[in-house]
Amino acid sequence: MSDATHPFRRATEETPAARWALIAVAVGGLALLVGAPMVIVFAEALSRGWAAAVASLASRDAQSAIRLTLLITAIAVPLNAVFGIAAAWFVTKFDFRGKAFLITLIDLPFSVSPVVAGLCIVLLFGANSAIGGWLVASGYPIVFAVPGIVLATVFVTFPFVARELIPVMIEQGRAEEEAALTLGASGWRVFRTVTLPNIRWALLYGTLLCTARAMGEFGAVAVVSGKIRGQTATMPITIEMFYNEYLSVAAFSMAALLTGFALLTLLLKTALELRHADALSATRRH
Repeated sequence: MSDATHPFRRATEETPAARWALIAVAVGGLALLVGAPMVIVFAEALSRGWAAAVASLASRDAQSAIRLTLLITAIAVPLNAVFGIAAAWFVTKFDFRGKAFLITLIDLPFSVSPVVAGLCIVLLFGANSAIGGWLVASGYPIVFAVPGIVLATVFVTFPFVARELIPVMIEQGRAEEEAALTLGASGWRVFRTVTLPNIRWALLYGTLLCTARAMGEFGAVAVVSGKIRGQTATMPITIEMFYNEYLSVAAFSMAALLTGFALLTLLLKTALELRHADALSATRRH
């Protein structure tokens, strides 16, 4: 049939001009919203040379913030990997009332303001609460200490691993696990030899996303940490402190380092995708 009999096809046909216009809008938007800010951050960090940038990162406050951020990330990410696997397993392998509600709860940190999450932690574990008062009296404070920062970070980053795993585990189904159990395999062996190989890439992606968010979290951490310089100030909080004190080189140097961590995470994810493209395709087809 001729195109005259297909007005819908003619109306939806993409012209070269429309194609290039869409490309220009996409590239321009990315350049303006992502590229330009990153360039400015690195340019400002190096505005007085490499020596000044390195010296600002070598200061006691900067070093303390870097160590604390890496420590919080090293604690929160494995916890969320375990929680994410458990939540995804429970949601996808069992049928029960309230499953939709549980999935909504998993997504809750995406919709709740991090500041609100931080305030909830303060109300639950602050010195004026029953639990928090007892913990403080016992010498184990939560709020304005590292445990509170870990709690806030775990809450904010919890959905990333679970949300990567749930679709993959739904597609995987239960047949392979049930067959392995029928053959006499233990639950741990079924998970290690059947489930984990099928979800490893989703688990890795969720972990990388969780890592990037954990290092950059500000709102919830700012509420529960107390912003104590050299003790509970993470990298994002230290950036704010430096900026408010007009230490622009120090602020942008720290911001550049934090951006570098995020870019490293993204590059690692991309490299793994390229190196294991065949395995990824097989997992997705599965």
